[in-house]
Amino acid sequence: MLYLASLGDEGADGAGADEAPDPTREYVSIRAVSDELGIGFSFLTKVFQQLNDAGLLISKRGPGGGVALTRPPEQVPLYDIIVAIDGDDLFEECVLGLPGCGEAEPCPLHDHWTEARGRLETMFRNTTLAEVPDVRLTPFIDGTDDPVPDVSEGTS
Repeated sequence: MLYLASLGDEGADGAGADEAPDPTREYVSIRAVSDELGIGFSFLTKVFQQLNDAGLLISKRGPGGGVALTRPPEQVPLYDIIVAIDGDDLFEECVLGLPGCGEAEPCPLHDHWTEARGRLETMFRNTTLAEVPDVRLTPFIDGTDDPVPDVSEGTS
């Protein structure tokens, strides 16, 4: 989703990011996204299917096919993406995964997690795809920087 949003003004069809979706637009090939980001094609296809089912992406098969955002990035809360892929368990379930955890029988972290979970949900609901900087994609796209620092070497 970040990659598709990062296409911005030079999107697949040249339309601006804040223009309404155009069903005749050019789509971004799933293979191209897979290759560009180094994500397995089969895995990415399954994730895109979940996002399509949630109405966040539109897809088209065949030549010139692929995927496209259904709404401008400014209208896509991160919450919608998380729920489409992982469900809403993060915002409803016990952080320790304990069945029955709740106000009546709280786990040791219940009060802390309830507060933190509420802040996370608010942040994800109030932050759109457009607000997430795409600079973090650069190491994945150009392959010049390792996104995970090598901590195996000692520091002086």
